Amino acid sequence: MGSAHFGMIGLGTMGRNFLLNIAEHGIAGVGYDLDTAKRALLLSEGKDLPLETAESMEEFVKKIEKPRSIFLLVPAGPIVDAVVTELLPFVDEDDLIIDGGNSHFTDTERRLADLETKKVGFMGVGVSGGEAGARHGASIMPGGKREYYDRVEKTLQAVSAKVDGEPCVAYMGSGSAGHFVKMVHNGIEYGLMQIIAETYDYMKRVLNMDDDAMSATFAEWNSKELNSFLVEITATVLAKKDDDTGKPLVEMILDTAGQKGTGVWTSQAAMDFGIPVPTIDDAVSMRQISAQKANRATIAAKYPKRPSPGGKAAGLEDLRNGLFCAFIIVYAQGMSLLQAASKEKDYGLNLSDISMIWRGGCIIRSALLEEMRAAFAADKDLVNLLLDKKFAEVLGQHNDALRKTVISFIQNGLPAMCFSSVLAYFDAFREERLPANLIQAQRDFFGAHTYQRIDKEGIFHTSDWAGGAPPPIHKGSGESPI
Repeated sequence: MGSAHFGMIGLGTMGRNFLLNIAEHGIAGVGYDLDTAKRALLLSEGKDLPLETAESMEEFVKKIEKPRSIFLLVPAGPIVDAVVTELLPFVDEDDLIIDGGNSHFTDTERRLADLETKKVGFMGVGVSGGEAGARHGASIMPGGKREYYDRVEKTLQAVSAKVDGEPCVAYMGSGSAGHFVKMVHNGIEYGLMQIIAETYDYMKRVLNMDDDAMSATFAEWNSKELNSFLVEITATVLAKKDDDTGKPLVEMILDTAGQKGTGVWTSQAAMDFGIPVPTIDDAVSMRQISAQKANRATIAAKYPKRPSPGGKAAGLEDLRNGLFCAFIIVYAQGMSLLQAASKEKDYGLNLSDISMIWRGGCIIRSALLEEMRAAFAADKDLVNLLLDKKFAEVLGQHNDALRKTVISFIQNGLPAMCFSSVLAYFDAFREERLPANLIQAQRDFFGAHTYQRIDKEGIFHTSDWAGGAPPPIHKGSGESPI
């Protein structure tokens, strides 16, 4: 029997630091990577820790005590399948393979079903916090069979972030729950990052603040109700000077944002479940627009900036309160998706636990999560945070600031896709009657799709919307207006 309690495949930045974290808690580990330099770096950095490496997959598996727990931190997609395939000849029944990468939840479901037939355990585990989280404490989102989580619970608790002594790890639920929760976490991350970017743009171009002033403002906001990882690092980023030019480094960075797909996955899943997450959708769209740098330059030349129509600009207080409202609404969208998916897929998610483990070690860490934890503890079936009394009070008090901010964006010709979408989402949900009645009438007109009435039960269809005349669907619209 092997002497290592835990195995790690993939000794890149995340895998190496996660395994060092494990070993630092006295848990013996073994690492494997095809790259000999990465194996050597692990041994060098962990020279005084209970760590070893292996030169082959077979040797690696033999060094782990049974029943084996093998963690994969390799790029999502075909590489995960390739590693699992390479592992299978050497593992035994009831050994546990854990995918800790950003795998799509449907891939996790496929792998679960496949390995179930081979009687090999499998878990999909979301890990947030990047390199620092892996090394010093991450937010960890495990999903799969409860019995498998119980096997690795103490190890995951040891290496997770801690907030008020509580480990930022909890059992998410059955099946692909862990990777689904991590996906939505990343979708929320997209929304928050774009909202902050729009705030920065407004500070710079409307309030004419320099980077040092913006940095100081974000730092001040981080000390109060907007306390969060993303606001904190924004203050740090804006203060950084470029070694080559002496200018703020952020101003020297090309304005094209990358993405790895998890935001798109969140939008796609939300569409499938019928849950609106417009701010996450728009954050993805803004990254896509940013990537079209050449097109933007050409279009910008055709539409020169004109003086704004004027009007009083929203000041810093309105901007801060608007940002606070926007943060709440982005979280509300993500949480409503988790709630709906849990019921549809029978995950058994506990949104209070999810709020708890997101309080530390992860990218969307925020002081707001403690209030969310309390809200979902009080009502585990809460379908939308807008219904919670405390959040309703905050939004009721500050939504005028959000509105003033959006108006000022528009008047100054600045793109505010995500700020606008959080306001539209809020306004739509607080409107008892929406104009969807007209859409239903149109659908019945051209497609006999039927409708319901407000004054009687049943399904209705009107066959003579045009008073007996056929709809002019084949008739041209006349001369072009251009």
